Amino acid sequence: MRTKIIYSEKCLEYGKSHIESPERVEIAAQVLKEKGYEFLEPEPVSEKVLLSVHEANYIEKLKKGLIEDHETPAYKNIYELARLSAGGAVLAAKVKGFSLMRPPGHHAGKSGLALSVQTRGFCYLNSIAIAVKFLRKQTLILDIDGHHGNGTEEIFFGDKKVTYLSLHRFPDYPGTGFESRENCFNIPLPADCGEKVYLKAFDDVFRKIDVSKIEVIAVSTGLDTHQGDLASLALTGKTYRKIGEQLAKFKKQTFFVLEGGYVGRDVGKDIDELLKGFERA
Repeated sequence: MRTKIIYSEKCLEYGKSHIESPERVEIAAQVLKEKGYEFLEPEPVSEKVLLSVHEANYIEKLKKGLIEDHETPAYKNIYELARLSAGGAVLAAKVKGFSLMRPPGHHAGKSGLALSVQTRGFCYLNSIAIAVKFLRKQTLILDIDGHHGNGTEEIFFGDKKVTYLSLHRFPDYPGTGFESRENCFNIPLPADCGEKVYLKAFDDVFRKIDVSKIEVIAVSTGLDTHQGDLASLALTGKTYRKIGEQLAKFKKQTFFVLEGGYVGRDVGKDIDELLKGFERA
C-alpha cells in the first residue's frame, strides 16, 4: 500500500526564515504529486495534545508571539501554523503516512528552548514528539536529520516507552548529541562522510537496539544530509532508498515527519526514493 502524503498549502504562509522557506516544501509537494502520491489535508492538533509535550507557559507565550529569536521569528499566526504542522504529524501517525509540513519541530523542547541551546532552529512545536505521545505506544524515533534533535532528546530522555536514535553531523548546530545516554543513542558523523560510512553506522547502532519490543517507528526525516545541503553528509537519493529498505525489514508501523532539507526538488526526489525503498523492500 502506497504511503500517503500529509500536506496543506496553508503551511506556505509560514514566512521565510533564512533558507527555511515556503518553496522548499512547495516544490517537494509538486514533485510528489507528479509521482502520483495521494495527498491528505491535516487539521490543527488540539491544545490538550500539545500539553502532553510542551509546558503550558510556553504555549501561552507562543500564542502571543513572545517566543522570537533570530532564527525562529514570531511570524503572524505562528501558533496556528505550528499547530497545523503538528496536526500533520499526528495524521501521519494515524495513517502511516509522510507529513510534508512546516515549520519543522525536532529542536523544540518542553519549554521551546532545549538543552541550553539559545535558538530554536526554525522549530516552535515538536511535531514528532506530539505524534508519538498521541499514539502512546512503544516507539523508536529515528532522527536522520543532519542536525541533532536536541528537543526530541530532551522530551523523551529517560522515557521507558521511547527509544531515540539520531545520526547527525558533528560538530554542527546545535552542538549536542556527541554521546549516547540511557534511551538516547547518538551517532555523530563527520561532514560529507558518504553513504558507506553512514550505512555502516546505521547498521551498527541497530544491532544495539532490541527492535522486537518496538511497536512503532517514527522517522524525523531531515534531508539536509543530501550532498551539498545545509548539513551535508554526502548522501544521495540512492542512500535514502536503502534507508527505506532497512526500515521495511523491521515490519513495524512506521510514519515519517519532515524536518530539514532545503533544496525543494532534491527534497521531493529524496522522499520518493525513501518511500520507494520502504514500500518495495
